[in-house]
Amino acid sequence: MCGIAGLIDFSKSTNSEQLLQMAKSMGYAQRSRGPDGSGQWADPESGIALDHRRLAIIDLTEEGVQPMTSRSGRFVTAYNGEIYSYRDLREELEKTSTFQGWRGHSDTEVMLEAVEQWGLEKALKSFSGMFAIALWDREERKLFLARDRMGEKPLYYSTQGNTFLFGSELKALMTYEGFEKKVDRNSLSSYLRYHYVPAPHTIFKNVHVLMPGTWLSVSHDGTISEPAEYWSLLDSAREAESKIFTAPDSDIIDTLEDLLLKVVEREMISDVPLGAFLSGGIDSSLIVSLMQQCALSPVKTFTIGFDDEAYNEANDAKLVAQHIGTEHTELYVSPKDALEIIPSIPQIWDQPFSDASQIPTHLVSRMTREHVTVALSGDGGDELFAGYNRHFRGCSLWNKLEHFPVSLRSIMAEAILRVSPETLNELFDMLEPIIPEKLRMRLPGQKLHKLAHVMDAESASDYYTALTSNWLNPETTVMSGREIVSPFQNYSMQPSTKNLTAWMQFMDAATYLPDDILTKVDRAAMAVSLETRAPFLDHEIVEFSQRLPMHLRMQNGQGKYALRKILHKYVPKNLIERPKMGFGIPIDNWLRGPLREWADNLLSPERLADDGYFNGRTVQKAWHEHLSGEKDNHYRIWNILVFQSWMDHWDVS
Repeated sequence: MCGIAGLIDFSKSTNSEQLLQMAKSMGYAQRSRGPDGSGQWADPESGIALDHRRLAIIDLTEEGVQPMTSRSGRFVTAYNGEIYSYRDLREELEKTSTFQGWRGHSDTEVMLEAVEQWGLEKALKSFSGMFAIALWDREERKLFLARDRMGEKPLYYSTQGNTFLFGSELKALMTYEGFEKKVDRNSLSSYLRYHYVPAPHTIFKNVHVLMPGTWLSVSHDGTISEPAEYWSLLDSAREAESKIFTAPDSDIIDTLEDLLLKVVEREMISDVPLGAFLSGGIDSSLIVSLMQQCALSPVKTFTIGFDDEAYNEANDAKLVAQHIGTEHTELYVSPKDALEIIPSIPQIWDQPFSDASQIPTHLVSRMTREHVTVALSGDGGDELFAGYNRHFRGCSLWNKLEHFPVSLRSIMAEAILRVSPETLNELFDMLEPIIPEKLRMRLPGQKLHKLAHVMDAESASDYYTALTSNWLNPETTVMSGREIVSPFQNYSMQPSTKNLTAWMQFMDAATYLPDDILTKVDRAAMAVSLETRAPFLDHEIVEFSQRLPMHLRMQNGQGKYALRKILHKYVPKNLIERPKMGFGIPIDNWLRGPLREWADNLLSPERLADDGYFNGRTVQKAWHEHLSGEKDNHYRIWNILVFQSWMDHWDVS
């Protein structure tokens, strides 16, 4: 896991020393991604320079240092990530007639040799892993950029004047002297809806994210190709629709377990200490259970806890760890610990990103890094195996709601919204003894208010969009902003399945997973130089999950049925079968308490008017509703606050 950056000066007016210094400055901006070393390479005749920041994981010797040149001298790379299948590829490459031997044992060298022997696209298709690759072809004088299938590793790029820039993080591009920090109001509108800017867009005009599963080329003369797919989640989903498994359930589940074991064992390869995040939920508990099957000693596991039981998973994780037999470390953090992270959010997530679980994710990453350099996670389990409430409860509810007139549903929604979330929470607490366990939920008042906002949807697509939205009408909040057309509005970018759960799963995996979950984890962990790995996102598991019959995804009002059946072999049901909690913190209460003054300043009518981005009246109304407890608007308010503080940090006007 590392950080990469670079540039091409199309004018060829920059000498070698200047190119190297510019690349070095770009890399230094993201130095936490690679504290173990740095290197630069430049060719002034082509105007190209590369920077690499190294977090040494495999092959800690000098033979693993980058930028690395292929044996023939044709290719030079700065590469971020891990190719877990590199040992198998290494053996395969050794059989070719032109093979000349290895210098070290890094996956980088294997990647270069694969490109040399097979060409870029075939090589990319052969890689199992997470990566962002910058590859300079000295023969064709052309730069290739490529990103892994599911979007685990980030890669940004932009043309600024006569210079092409790229980097693992946006902050690397911002070091360029001529970089134009011009906010794209359309991106801002979409950010308010989703709390992230949907790829391939960024918060800035003329700056892009390379999409998962794609590559592009940039010639020394300034010709930039359109991104091309070497793998497509959509194609995989469409192909799976006609290949749903028909074998006995037990055979399908056994095959999935074997596949997961193979992938987990492969992703445990490391020359540095390795562990895992453990929340005590289905996904992380299963990953840790399988790790323990592959390990010769207790796996190191990590979790954080909060004194507020509504947000605390530490007790559950501890019980699971004790049963599996891991070497478990937990850290209880105070509101003060979490609040101290807030000023650093704009630096860590260098474009507006306001999923509030970013704070505990960073805290657990920081604690984990004190013990290990690599941590496996359960990310992807919800999207691929139907684990979100919307996949089962949400779909079940829509199947009922769509039979009622929209006008009647609107009346029902208004009735719910008349009762404050806190009052609804108190009511549910009183009724808890008579509520069936599978219908119990954490913070029911907030969830019912969210439900009320989606009840008047006119279609399943509108319903899903509302479920995944913060501001439901961001164009009325952002001045002169128009939302980016999303996959929800483009049927050519969607699978044809008529099953709403399968459709939601695809949409989550294609958008929410890379743009929110993986962005959150990558930045939170790399800010403390921790590599994270997500076994569920191996493309073999992704493709397998899409072929699961629906009854192995959901049964009896619960998702992730196949994963549960595997996990029950290792962990008793009573330790893991409980309402889904998520990974959050009480931002709603903090905004009314310790964050009140900070928020008041950023949301003042004068500040909003001076900035000119938001409709001050709309924002102030939402803020006062939240302060009074009339509504829980903390998601919406947090959206605005993160953007405002980001503007201040990066001096954006």
